[in-house]
Amino acid sequence: MIGLVVVSHSAKAAEGIADVAAQMGGGNARIVPAGGEDGGIGTSPDTIREAIEEADDGDGVVVLVDLGSAVMNTELAIEMATDVNAAIADAPILEGTLNAAVETTSKKATLQSVVERAEEAREYRKLN
Repeated sequence: MIGLVVVSHSAKAAEGIADVAAQMGGGNARIVPAGGEDGGIGTSPDTIREAIEEADDGDGVVVLVDLGSAVMNTELAIEMATDVNAAIADAPILEGTLNAAVETTSKKATLQSVVERAEEAREYRKLN
């Protein structure tokens, strides 16, 4: 199954988003939060790498990020990860994680299909 990693500058935000997506998107999704740095706000390539490796069962990992340095640190973490096929989804972090969680439960899910499903969330409107 494709794994998911939620990267946020806040550990609480990453954990909350992972919880929401796991409960609403299908209980079987493998979602690992990676948030905060040294007990504060920030992101860490080492923490993200560890989460990517934890989320991987051999099928790959899609990473969803909040903003700014989370992207740069995730790119670095992917380079540092050993034997993991990982991709960053360019999607809103909560809605994208929820969409990705639903897609990972499909027997036909691939790394690319999970990324695409997450990125569909960019088009969602909350108000008309």
